[in-house]
Order: sequence, then C-alpha cells, then structure tokens
Amino acid sequence: QVQLVESGGGLVQAGGSLRLSCAASGRSFSTFNKGWFRQAPGKEREFVGAISWTGGATHYADSVKGRCTISRDNAKNTMYLQMNNLKPEDTAVYYCAAVRGGYSTTKIHDYDYEYWGQGTQVTVSS
Repeated sequence: QVQLVESGGGLVQAGGSLRLSCAASGRSFSTFNKGWFRQAPGKEREFVGAISWTGGATHYADSVKGRCTISRDNAKNTMYLQMNNLKPEDTAVYYCAAVRGGYSTTKIHDYDYEYWGQGTQVTVSS
C-alpha cells in the first residue's frame, strides 16, 4: 500500500507560482507512474499532467502546457508540480495519483490510477 499526501497549496495572485508536493509513504513509488489531477467547484475532476515511472515521459493538459512542470525525487519518494503564471481558472483542489506497473508511457485518465492523495487547495485571485 502507498499513502499519498499533497502539500504546497494556498492562495496566490494571478501570475504567481506555486510548487505542489506529493509525498509517498508505505513503500517506494519510484517505479510507479504518477499524475496530477484537479477539481474545481461544480466541475468534474480533470487531468493536469503525468509522468512515466522513469521520468522520461511527461504529458500535460493543454490548459496548463507551458506553465506547469512535473518532476520527481526518488530519494525523497516525492513528486512535484511546479505551476507558473497561475490564472484564476487554475483554482481547484489538486490531487496526486499513482499506479503500479512501470508503464513507459504516461497515464492521463483517472481510472488508470490506484492510489490518490487527499488533495490540496489552490486558489488564484485576480
């Protein structure tokens, strides 16, 4: 079993930056594929970005492409989401997710993932 805990959310002005962290415990998730999703009030959960288990492949939603970067630190058993030039429409609860299997490609659907964090709130003011 893997437990995921997000942190780093908060209130930021439009144009600002945040770095979200997703710390895993229970076992190493270095060989897991990982992803970030978000859910705004009244909306369905949506894909933000994903990284393959090697870190060699990443994929981002069009809405965040060029503004977000996913990285991971296997030694710290942690994944990150760096978000720059934030917009009010980025306001949402952000969730990290992980799945075993060591897939060479990224996973972009929430049903692909086994483990989820509890979420961290990101609020961008205009």
